[in-house]
Amino acid sequence: MAIINQASKELHVKIVYYGPALCGKTTNIVRIHDNVQSVQEKGKLVSLATSSDRTLFFDFLPMEAMAIKGFKTKFQLYTVPGQVIYNTTRQLVLRGVDGIVFVADSQYEKMAENVESFNNLDENLRALKLNLADIPYVLQYNKRDMPNAAPVDYMEFLLNNREIVVPSFEACASRTEGVFESLNMITRMLLHKFINEGTRKAA
Repeated sequence: MAIINQASKELHVKIVYYGPALCGKTTNIVRIHDNVQSVQEKGKLVSLATSSDRTLFFDFLPMEAMAIKGFKTKFQLYTVPGQVIYNTTRQLVLRGVDGIVFVADSQYEKMAENVESFNNLDENLRALKLNLADIPYVLQYNKRDMPNAAPVDYMEFLLNNREIVVPSFEACASRTEGVFESLNMITRMLLHKFINEGTRKAA
């Protein structure tokens, strides 16, 4: 859940990039970090690598956004390791999550891994006594430039066929296509949620 820092007048919001191994989670984070121009607006990109997982083990990236009732909103971006053997770490990274960007690999042969990873996300949230239906999230269909990319409608059927349909984006993270569209949507969804919650509490 979002953390309020009264001393610095900041609202800290945690966004986790989730998805199967090598789907593009790390590329998303790196592209975002590279394209945030002002040094004052971004923290150091931190990587905790393992010997056998090629994705970033853990990322931290604060970015300042609009103010809510006098508080600056600082977003912290994390990735989870893609390989199943690091599931305990996935759960640790998910602790305190506010929003999720689920990155799916568009290649046909990766569909089973996408579905498995999405189900794993649901299971890990439940283990933390959280419900995916209560957490804002978006879907990113990455690697749309690949020749064996599955149709978007098919990916929607596999991953976005739930009671509440969430925003989804086509992407090629290596070209920074769809990266900021996904990020901007999840940040808007979170800010909208916090503003609404604040309004309800005030009432």
